[in-house]
Amino acid sequence: MALQDVDTRRTLASPGGVSRDTIEAVIRSTPFASLLGASIVEFGSGKVTLMVPITDRLLQHHRFVHGAVIGFMADSACCWAAASQVGDVVTSEYKLNFLAPAGGTSLIGRGEVIKISGRQVVSRADIFAEKAGVERLVATALGTIARIRA
Repeated sequence: MALQDVDTRRTLASPGGVSRDTIEAVIRSTPFASLLGASIVEFGSGKVTLMVPITDRLLQHHRFVHGAVIGFMADSACCWAAASQVGDVVTSEYKLNFLAPAGGTSLIGRGEVIKISGRQVVSRADIFAEKAGVERLVATALGTIARIRA
């Protein structure tokens, strides 16, 4: 079974950026993103903000958000920011620095494109833990994102 329907795959394959609606369709059709409850909060050309609610199922043994969830946020924020400008993408690599333990009610990931060149997009992401309306920076990432060409 294909993860995305034909219309979504066709839209992703366009060389220009994709819309918020298209990325939201990808989130809905991606089992891990759906499992985490990921959603887009803000969207613009080269920028995206996403959110994942913090639940007990996402915590590690010290009751902080598991690093894999923060990695998902960094990877997705970098990729979705890139996709907003160049279409379908995959991650080539990313570097993630954990800066503080993450706890609270939600994780916020803000991704931004730094540079587009040839087949690559360099993006960055900052991940925040939100509690009672206050955000705390918990991780930062730098990613190299590869364009998928039809």
